[in-house]
Amino acid sequence: MLSTKQWKCVLAAAFAGLSIVVSGCEFGGSDSGAADQAAADATAPESMAQTPAAGVEPAVPVIAERLPYAEVDNELVYGHFVFPADMVDPLPAVIMIHASWGLDDQTRAQADSLAAEGYIVLAIDLFGGSTADAPEQARLQMVRVVENPESARENIRQAYAFVSETAGAPRIGSLGWDFGGGWSLDAAMLFPNELDAVVIVYGQVTDDEDALRPIDAPILGLFGGRDPSITLDVVRDFESALERLRKNYDVHVYPYAGHAFADPAAATYDAGVAEDAWQRVLEFFDLHLRIDDAESS
Repeated sequence: MLSTKQWKCVLAAAFAGLSIVVSGCEFGGSDSGAADQAAADATAPESMAQTPAAGVEPAVPVIAERLPYAEVDNELVYGHFVFPADMVDPLPAVIMIHASWGLDDQTRAQADSLAAEGYIVLAIDLFGGSTADAPEQARLQMVRVVENPESARENIRQAYAFVSETAGAPRIGSLGWDFGGGWSLDAAMLFPNELDAVVIVYGQVTDDEDALRPIDAPILGLFGGRDPSITLDVVRDFESALERLRKNYDVHVYPYAGHAFADPAAATYDAGVAEDAWQRVLEFFDLHLRIDDAESS
């Protein structure tokens, strides 16, 4: 967890429009040369950003910043780190995992809106800074990760270390859509006893009980009943496996929704379903990630 001095450095860096890696603040995971390079490469933060996600305006102003949170295959990995502007002490954190398009404006907007609800959010990047504007490009991005899954797993491991150790989050959840939804479930498998909440939105799931058995975190799954890629049969098999294992889960299917129902750029986007799904996500995180006064005292 951050010391008081380190945490003040994080806040000061964001408010001052600097990289989170600044002179006089020492954080784990990078040597001084990497820190200097990170400071030089980082873009200016989107201070006080107020961008919508799933049609919902952020409840309060947030501070967002592009910063390095991991080093994978000898390359720094940059994510979108965001927290409420009025934050004083560390809050629960959510590791947000992008869809097949990459860490794009929509994902950053969703991270901003979630942070405004009272969370630290780290939107990670599994595509090395690449974003797609065409389906074939998105497919190729996913294929590269599928062919080298260990790099993605190491990426997520370091993201968890960043929010737990550097940001000092008392509780941590994962959230992903589509490609990221499948990796949100993978995050639960990587940290079966550590994650406090897992959300999968039309992501790939499994009914492999050996893989699911170690997971202790409650799981929320949101799916479309007319999704041709994550079919209803696949969802029901996943749900049945969770039931047999007596897991804490909530699987909800929107009968008339297709894949990508929460993506405003998709032909299958459904504003009503997207809004309902977002509210379910917020309620789920509120239930499982919030720290009440008794616990914090």
